[in-house]
Amino acid sequence: MRKTNDKFLKEAIEQMLQVYKLKRRYEETGVMAHWPDLVGKYVANRTKEIFISNKKLFVRIESSVVKNELMMMRNDIINKINEEAKEVLVEEIIFL
Repeated sequence: MRKTNDKFLKEAIEQMLQVYKLKRRYEETGVMAHWPDLVGKYVANRTKEIFISNKKLFVRIESSVVKNELMMMRNDIINKINEEAKEVLVEEIIFL
């Protein structure tokens, strides 16, 4: 029998993430985990470092050719990330 204050596990986790202000960081970690799915395995293998700060995605790429191609795909990558997160996580991509 359910009590009146019982919650589903999903609801409890979402509430916890909001209360402790971890939701944004959790979503940002998801972007990094799904980087190979977003850009492909070849590009992901050439990525040395990736992190998000102040709605800016910082990406360090070891290949100048791959970096140039990503610069041309910049808006598509931003759109994919924000669609998957269902909120605006990234507004700009900076290649290091």
